Amino acid sequence: MAKSYIWGLGRRKTSVARVRLAPGTGAITINERTLDDFVRVERLRKLVQTPFDVSETKGRFDVFVNVDGGGITGQVGAILLGVSRALIKAEPASEAHLRRHGLLTRDSRKVERKKYGLHKARRGCQFSKR
Repeated sequence: MAKSYIWGLGRRKTSVARVRLAPGTGAITINERTLDDFVRVERLRKLVQTPFDVSETKGRFDVFVNVDGGGITGQVGAILLGVSRALIKAEPASEAHLRRHGLLTRDSRKVERKKYGLHKARRGCQFSKR
């Protein structure tokens, strides 16, 4: 018997997370590693759990994530959005709670590109009067 998954896609900076939810015990697997093994920072680990705490669905779904691109903070942000989007497909009643906590809003900020003639995106050369 094939499992029926609920899909959600999350993006943050240059990271993309493809999230699958399946009814289960609450296990979280990211890139075939456990959450504790993949995310070493406690603050970020709690951030991944936030959508389940807000929607009161902790321990009801197994989460399988494929995440690519960017750093660990961007990847956790992408996972957060992907899990939230998948949860509203599974539990439509929880959408209002997730939206109130800002978990369904895509953070569109990206790194500004470097311009020629400058050291960084906006940092110019140091001015010398003499």
